[in-house]
Amino acid sequence: MTTHRRAALAVTLLLAACSGSAVVPAPSSPGTVRPVEGVTGGAGGPRFPAPDQPVPENPTDFAAAVETTTHDLYDAIDRWLARDPHATRSPESVQLLALYQQRLTRALAREPALAARVIALLSSSVAALTKANVEASAHLFSHARPVSDASALRTARPESAGTLLGYYQEAEQRFGVQWQVLAAVNAIESRFGRVRSSSYAGAQGPMQFIPSTWDAYGMGGDVHDPHDAILGAANYLAFSGAPGDDRAALYHYNPVNDYVAAVLLYARQMMRDPRTYYAYYNWQVFVFTKQGEVRLTGPGI
Repeated sequence: MTTHRRAALAVTLLLAACSGSAVVPAPSSPGTVRPVEGVTGGAGGPRFPAPDQPVPENPTDFAAAVETTTHDLYDAIDRWLARDPHATRSPESVQLLALYQQRLTRALAREPALAARVIALLSSSVAALTKANVEASAHLFSHARPVSDASALRTARPESAGTLLGYYQEAEQRFGVQWQVLAAVNAIESRFGRVRSSSYAGAQGPMQFIPSTWDAYGMGGDVHDPHDAILGAANYLAFSGAPGDDRAALYHYNPVNDYVAAVLLYARQMMRDPRTYYAYYNWQVFVFTKQGEVRLTGPGI
């Protein structure tokens, strides 16, 4: 059944972020981990990128910023989970670093030639992650359309990363759909529940179901409830062929090849390193308007 989306993508319009350009201080080599200048993390503490930290212009500085930000972000995630294993609240360090990673990624997705030069300068692990993130963003950008009034879009704080992870894992145990696939769908559809508005096609809730599909696969739950919506999505994907054929199942969920490709790219990164889930969880909501790109959430939401 492909009635989940008849008109077009439900939320690619929310993923058209791109940052301005300016040079930021960079380490002496791409492999050197050093905090990027920005917001101080306490008296005498490390500094993290400010929410609107400019992105670099030249490939060498850009690669250094990507390398540094990636290492710092994953180190911050390790520290977070060591003191808060249930991931109840994202610390400011993770929020700021993830937002900068997201903005760097989207800037590269807008400039394929620059992206190729930057990725060639990165260490192998950071290059693989960055390449996948840039490709996923580019797939989604290809279907983005401007919104007329960004202020009309409702946003709110999502459930905690740990709570959502529990829902994905429960759904995997019940329906067999890998939790990383469900997390990737949730990320693209509503930025993990930050977006509360219905889509222009009438899709609702954190997993973006149109009413008829929800009636068929929602198992009597509340489409706006994250737990119910995630289980409903797993039910629908399992009925459509997952986990045996995730690609076909995702195409039933949203019949756009670029959407399917983006979901699988994000899911594979989380499979390679579960910490990537916590990075994606802290990516924020951007919209593309006729006047330009606007960030609607975060840090903090």
